[in-house]
Amino acid sequence: MSETKYSMVKNWIKSRVLDGTFEPHQKISSESELMKQFNVSRHTVRLALGDLVNEGLLYKEQGSGTFVSDRLSKLQPITQFNKKNIAIVVTYISDYIFPSIIRGAESILSREGYQVSLFSTNNDHDNEKRILETIIEQRFDGAIIEPTKSAIANPNINYYLNLEALNIPYVMINAYYDELEPISVTVNDEKGGFLQTEHLIKSGHKNILGFFKTDDMQGMKRMKGFIKAHREYNLPINPKNIITYTTSEKNTKPVEHLNDILTSSSDRPTGIICYNDELAMKLLDVIRQNNLQVPSDISIVGFDNSFLSEVSEVKLTTIEHPKTDLGIMAAKMILNLVQNGRNIKQKDENSESYVFEPELIVRYSTKKIVSDKDEKIV
Repeated sequence: MSETKYSMVKNWIKSRVLDGTFEPHQKISSESELMKQFNVSRHTVRLALGDLVNEGLLYKEQGSGTFVSDRLSKLQPITQFNKKNIAIVVTYISDYIFPSIIRGAESILSREGYQVSLFSTNNDHDNEKRILETIIEQRFDGAIIEPTKSAIANPNINYYLNLEALNIPYVMINAYYDELEPISVTVNDEKGGFLQTEHLIKSGHKNILGFFKTDDMQGMKRMKGFIKAHREYNLPINPKNIITYTTSEKNTKPVEHLNDILTSSSDRPTGIICYNDELAMKLLDVIRQNNLQVPSDISIVGFDNSFLSEVSEVKLTTIEHPKTDLGIMAAKMILNLVQNGRNIKQKDENSESYVFEPELIVRYSTKKIVSDKDEKIV
């Protein structure tokens, strides 16, 4: 119990130093105040403070108290075996489109003599916080970061502001925190969602389901494109046809929702728009389990043109994602910032945000509805 309380005190102070809440040479709370705040003994407080003094984050002045050191601002970028270090932070490392993004970035960074450290947040804010603390404490040269749950308020914004204060540049990929207005490399997700939906509407579909993950900016923008396509083609949307879910629900809610619709609805949808190819594969299983076939019974469109789009017996109509090219572009941007001593607020023509335009890849998971009796697969 004592160790847990000691860690709680230490981590609370350390986090506020690393996120810039406690500034260099600022006096922190007294031992008595910390004892009261955390309901711990003086011994526990002194252990926590002693550790942080030994780590160089705090210093003591006899008779005056404990203060924040300026160690972080004076640190030189991390070097190991004469290699400079760039962090790549993604929501997931080992699956889906992320290995291609990482390989693209690494190919550029390693050629320029940079060591790459990979981190995964698993789209979790607490994990993101710990990773940002590592980047700051170890003083990386720069970072390529995919934001965590980019569509909702982020509790770690202070860490990004502290990166800027410490002149550690970062580039965001796939999405960005709008309040920071960072340099970013993204895909035009709204247009991608529009192209997905337009394809089905032009193929004669009128009852279209849309599945969107809405704690990420990508999902919100793809949903916006879905709605915009319906409006442009004067096709009414049944509000029940928009199904939203969060990261924690991604393996359950869409599958359960589609199964309920297919088993209980008399007005079965003819088309499905998916947040990504990964979801499309899950929904294909639900369709099969209900003894329906793609595309003869239901058309389905994915997003990302991942390897998954071609591994199923039904080759998936989907939206192209630049993947490797996105990683290459992000690496070139972070190198420009690092090598020219620029921070995120000093943009030039080589470090302006870049948006890739999406392209529809038509395969065999969609069909054209000519009439109720005459159907033609396209």
